[in-house]
Amino acid sequence: MRVVFVHGALVRDGAWWWSRMAPLLPDSVAVELPSCGDGGDLYADVAAVRAALDSSDEPVVVCGHSYGGVVMTGAAAGHPAVRHLVYVDSYLPDVGESLASVTGGASPVEPAGEGLVRLRPELAPKYVHDCDPETAAEAIDRLTPQTATVFTQPVRAAAWRELPSTYVVCADDRATSPELQREQAKRAGAVVELPGGHHPFLTRPGALAEAIRNAAREKSGGPAR
Repeated sequence: MRVVFVHGALVRDGAWWWSRMAPLLPDSVAVELPSCGDGGDLYADVAAVRAALDSSDEPVVVCGHSYGGVVMTGAAAGHPAVRHLVYVDSYLPDVGESLASVTGGASPVEPAGEGLVRLRPELAPKYVHDCDPETAAEAIDRLTPQTATVFTQPVRAAAWRELPSTYVVCADDRATSPELQREQAKRAGAVVELPGGHHPFLTRPGALAEAIRNAAREKSGGPAR
């Protein structure tokens, strides 16, 4: 079974974020989201993921991280190849909801000009607090502006309502609170908790790979109602 990885907001180079997972899940691919650096909106991101799903000739588990889960929610809906959704430290918006509407609270972004936003620099360490210094520096170097509208555009379909899903809570995340994660996880069919911060594919690839393998085998964890 193939794994399609959808990276989060405000970063580029999806393959780099997935690079420690690829040897553990060799039949996998990381999608590049056009709204991160190249323009495009939420629906362009959805189309990019949908294209990756269309290119698969085998069943797929889709793994969405943070904002990537919002994209996955729209892209995987109704797609015949998708067997399971894995939300990592992420969000499960319903039809008509946006990332902003399900998160609330203070925004982590600031204007970057020309309809773009970027992560507020003082917040970057919260996202990489449990990474080693070299990895943290490489991660921060991959921050990029993103189209502002992706945070307020509503999803047009909710794949978690029709497909089995697993939510991976990152219990020591200092960027997305564990409380918010657990609230979002109520919409998933199954929940796994891992220790550590926002990027388990960088800090705990083995544990995350095992969670994804288990999701691929899982017969339960069916669609939320």
